[in-house]
Amino acid sequence: MSHQTHFGKSVLAPRSKFYQGPFGRIYPNLNPWAPPGTTEEQDAKFLEFATKNMVELPEATPTEIAQDQSKIDDLESKFGSQIPAGYTYFGQFVDHDVTLDTTSLTAREIDPDKIINFRTPRLDLDCVYGKGPSDQPYIYDQDNKGKLLVGTVPGTNLRDLPRNQQGRALIGDMRNDENSIVSQLQLAFILAHNELVDRAAERGASDTFSAARKSLTYLYQWVVWNDFLKRIAIEEVYNCALHLKELCGGRKVWALGLEDVYKWKDQPFMPVEFAGAAYRFGHSMVRNSYQTNDPHRGFKKFATIFDNDGSQDPDDLRGFRPMKKENVIQWDWFLQMTSSAPGLFPQMARKIDTKLANALVHLHEADAGEAENILAFRNLKRGVNLRLPSGIDVAKKMCLQPVALAKDEPESLWYYVLKEAEKLPGNNGGEMLGRVGSTIVCSVFAGLLKGDPTSFFNTDPCWTPNDDPLLKPGEDNTDDDDWTLASIIRLSGLPINSADVSAQT
Repeated sequence: MSHQTHFGKSVLAPRSKFYQGPFGRIYPNLNPWAPPGTTEEQDAKFLEFATKNMVELPEATPTEIAQDQSKIDDLESKFGSQIPAGYTYFGQFVDHDVTLDTTSLTAREIDPDKIINFRTPRLDLDCVYGKGPSDQPYIYDQDNKGKLLVGTVPGTNLRDLPRNQQGRALIGDMRNDENSIVSQLQLAFILAHNELVDRAAERGASDTFSAARKSLTYLYQWVVWNDFLKRIAIEEVYNCALHLKELCGGRKVWALGLEDVYKWKDQPFMPVEFAGAAYRFGHSMVRNSYQTNDPHRGFKKFATIFDNDGSQDPDDLRGFRPMKKENVIQWDWFLQMTSSAPGLFPQMARKIDTKLANALVHLHEADAGEAENILAFRNLKRGVNLRLPSGIDVAKKMCLQPVALAKDEPESLWYYVLKEAEKLPGNNGGEMLGRVGSTIVCSVFAGLLKGDPTSFFNTDPCWTPNDDPLLKPGEDNTDDDDWTLASIIRLSGLPINSADVSAQT
């Protein structure tokens, strides 16, 4: 969910079906889609459509909504989903782990021979571990062998990412300091690693760092596949994408079921249809504002995720600055954990639909009021720059009946994935991805996990968190089958309820 603009590299995804590189295409033979007209005319159409049709509450500022409980309640009733809000930012964290697109959005045309993925396309937590203790020693604790550095929130004992004198986080991927929620997910993984180092030491491990990293990475892969994706994809598509297959003699291996969609020759690549469109579904799940904790911000006190109002130190959840105690996350307000206020929490993510939160019209990529601050505009434009096919053409390629679009709706693959989810029948509308979105997202994650020779899917196919010597069933989870994102939070020791926030302050 990175919104960065200024990079200086361009992105490499040739249309040849024989190309195998860091970035590639699932459907290289489909024609790129773009609306008619010059680049300037296309931009004008995208900007008009994004501002008039893709905002939850047009004309209202993020802060106006955050300070008006009636507006908050109305938006919740219209756009609230059944997915806990924490998964929005876990999706962002995962995105930062597998891909780093350094393409300038403002480039008039992207050279298809110059796309580079600077992030390894593996679920290996390199956004946490960076290049390791030898190459990036400044993110590691030199006094505690095998551990990562941790900081504190100024004036408290609440923990934060380690930061330099200007408030910038010292972490493996600076994008995970973009907002207060994803920064504390990054912190959760750091603290979980440190806890596992202690457990490895107690068991007499000779290399506590490697033991902790292995357990945490396996658990992370488990949570991505068995918790996160299961929540956002059509069950039938999810089940067929990656499954344990019994071989002769009773052996079992993980098998791919969507290789016709996403396949590679020597090693996995990152498809632009995924990185530039389908996986950006998470943008529609962002709420305008959030309750963060009690007592420091308080119950029913909301902070916008972003508000580009020109203030030097605005009261929003933007990152790249020292953490405030008011913005520390109380995790039972964001995930399904034992809640101090059942029925009211956790806060829920927005539906996967074609409406984006007002805060996403007020990014900080340019001066207030400029088009670059409107995320929907940026995504529509990026799809054209990446020469992505239309959503309708992709649906037809999959032999699926395309979702009908109105005359003025863009055929952008990103927009189509949102529209398809919105139009799911019955009570499922907006609660998960549709067929095209589920197929692209599940096929890519399945392919990345199966294509990584170090993932547990290959090294230890029947591994479960219950089998891991450093994980504690019944302590790190709630029952034997419940290893979820909440397990990472429990491992980390971050505050779960208001009593924890007060105790750690």
